[in-house]
Amino acid sequence: MASQEPIRFPYRTPPELSGNAVRRVPVAIVGAGPVGLAAAIDLALHGVPSVVLDDNDTVSTGSRAICWAKRTLEIFDRLGVGDRMVAKGVTWQRGRVFRGEREIYAFDLLPEGGHKMPAFINLQQYYVEEYLVARCADFPELIDLRWRNRVAGVAPHEDGVRLAVETPDGSYGLEADWVVAADGARSALRTMLGLPFAGQDFEERFLIADVRMQAPFPNERLFWFEPTFHPGQSALLHRQPDDVFRIDFQLGPEADPIAERAPDRVIPRVQAVVGPDTPFELEWCSVYAFRCARLERFVHGRVVFAGDSAHVVSPFGARGGNGGIQDVDNLAWKLARVVRSEAPVALVESYEAERGHGADENILNSARTTTFMTPKSAAEMAFRDAVLTLAPDHAFARALVNAGRLSRPCSLATSALQTPDDGTVAGPMAPGLACLDAPLADLAGRPTWLLAELGHDFVLLAFPERGADRPAVPGCRTLAISTEPREGAFHDRDGLAAARYGGAPGVTYLIRPDQHVAARWSGFDPAAVAAALARFGLSARPADRRAA
Repeated sequence: MASQEPIRFPYRTPPELSGNAVRRVPVAIVGAGPVGLAAAIDLALHGVPSVVLDDNDTVSTGSRAICWAKRTLEIFDRLGVGDRMVAKGVTWQRGRVFRGEREIYAFDLLPEGGHKMPAFINLQQYYVEEYLVARCADFPELIDLRWRNRVAGVAPHEDGVRLAVETPDGSYGLEADWVVAADGARSALRTMLGLPFAGQDFEERFLIADVRMQAPFPNERLFWFEPTFHPGQSALLHRQPDDVFRIDFQLGPEADPIAERAPDRVIPRVQAVVGPDTPFELEWCSVYAFRCARLERFVHGRVVFAGDSAHVVSPFGARGGNGGIQDVDNLAWKLARVVRSEAPVALVESYEAERGHGADENILNSARTTTFMTPKSAAEMAFRDAVLTLAPDHAFARALVNAGRLSRPCSLATSALQTPDDGTVAGPMAPGLACLDAPLADLAGRPTWLLAELGHDFVLLAFPERGADRPAVPGCRTLAISTEPREGAFHDRDGLAAARYGGAPGVTYLIRPDQHVAARWSGFDPAAVAAALARFGLSARPADRRAA
């Protein structure tokens, strides 16, 4: 079986073992997977130092998470790795669903243009980690990345956390104001703190096979219910970079996970999909069962859980890795402002409410997909069979086909941080929603994108009336947009920003640092903006920081 040769990163003796006293850091991050690395980069963009501790010295083995959604790519772009990921990844936006050999449903995840990032890319997790590690190197004074540093103990106290860390050179203690636990589904920190991880276990087993081959399958998500090549079960195929394909096979709850990983079992299954005349190599395979689970709370004093350490879902819908990156997007700016004494600790507590809502939404969608894909009762089976029978000819049935509700950003409309909408602004961008992108021309007439100009601070997004001054309030940058070339404003060259934001003259938005809408008004009102900012407990004007 072929395998991806793992990249190994150098271990260095920590300064604490070189005669230096135990030191205190603003943030310690446990886990150097995509979530932990993204958190370190995001904090660095806000000027906050962190130490990242990982018990390994390699990127992940096997492709693992491969499907990265548009909103996640926009976050990665803000962190400085989006272009590299899209250049390497396989871009796709269409999916096709079959019953047997008959196509019963197809969908397009991004039918309109005017967005920098595609609907999805497929890119192996080891590439994502490699790119994030390289990006960390751009912040040598802010990110201390420590490989083969295993956290063996955690002792929270009133204003911080003490970690016990083991290395090849011995053990040391590290004090941190805050700890971000990004150490995965088997989180050691979660276990050390004795936190229950309640959820639902699913008995169904699935085989993942990463196959290297040259084959004419399209850049689409192909899903089969009851295919002739895998009778009575389901299967999924995705193209990845480097002529690697991900094939998932449903095996049933009685499957032996050890036996099913054997090449003499895997190879015939793959040949049934690709045909006997297509040569291939097995790159990686795994048999898994899954569960949907979450911590009751994500914030435990000064320890904050993110990604799989906080919540896990089934892989159907690509909600695991994408959800973890969206956790970081929500958490890092809040943590940075608290560390810089610009906001109260309660701002970090809001992460629990907002991303807890996101986790619940992901778990609900994941559980519903699993029920549809693997019906356990006669009623569930009858419902699925009826839907699949009706889907080719009836739109209402196609809407019920559930082969994975693919990752989308959840709305934060119910959060206490949002200002209730008064309904005076047209357009879909209501408070709580993640901002839509649009092509612009900057002040020098050069092409740019709306999300790139929003950056990662509070922004007043304004469509000023003709002859009016650019609106301004303390604590915000102002991004003025005009549908006509105009001094001091970005040009909405295709009119898409105005269309997507209901950009009539005078319309003003307050955009959060995670690029969600905090509030919107039909006209600029400094007092209303100040009241909206006060919901975040801000006490000082932050610096304007852009991605390096």
